[in-house]
Amino acid sequence: MTRITHPPAQPVAFEPEFVAGVRDIFENKIVFNKVLGLRITDIAAERVSGGLDMRPELVGHFAYNRIHGGVISAALDAMGGLAVMAAIGARHMDEPPAQRLHRFAKLGTIDLRIDYLRPGIGESFLLDAEVLRLGSRVASTRMAFRGADGKLLAAGAGAYIVS
Repeated sequence: MTRITHPPAQPVAFEPEFVAGVRDIFENKIVFNKVLGLRITDIAAERVSGGLDMRPELVGHFAYNRIHGGVISAALDAMGGLAVMAAIGARHMDEPPAQRLHRFAKLGTIDLRIDYLRPGIGESFLLDAEVLRLGSRVASTRMAFRGADGKLLAAGAGAYIVS
């Protein structure tokens, strides 16, 4: 079996079935992501991006209408996991989409660090994540939480068990 290094040397084009499956898992089957309102805007082997709209349920400081730090942390953690899903999907392109989607069952966070840089104030937020290293057992990621203007509000780093 050929191993794809990460990031892949060549761009990987995911099948529509794989992308739809990842989107369904991330946005619907992981119910907490649905509660937060997380959505995928782009999924590629080397980087994923998403979005989140501010809602009253997500306010952490009522006087400033600031998003709760726990929401930021959870959103970055979810995006890190999504990046790992994409990297695993790219590594196993020789398998059918359904078989690759089953590989996510054992994925879990083992370490997470969040640096809060600026107050999360706004109507919507942008998120992105990339895998720095995809090993056979552990993946390392870097994530960003930005305002709608692209300004970095929080940065994260995570480690995920992949097997």
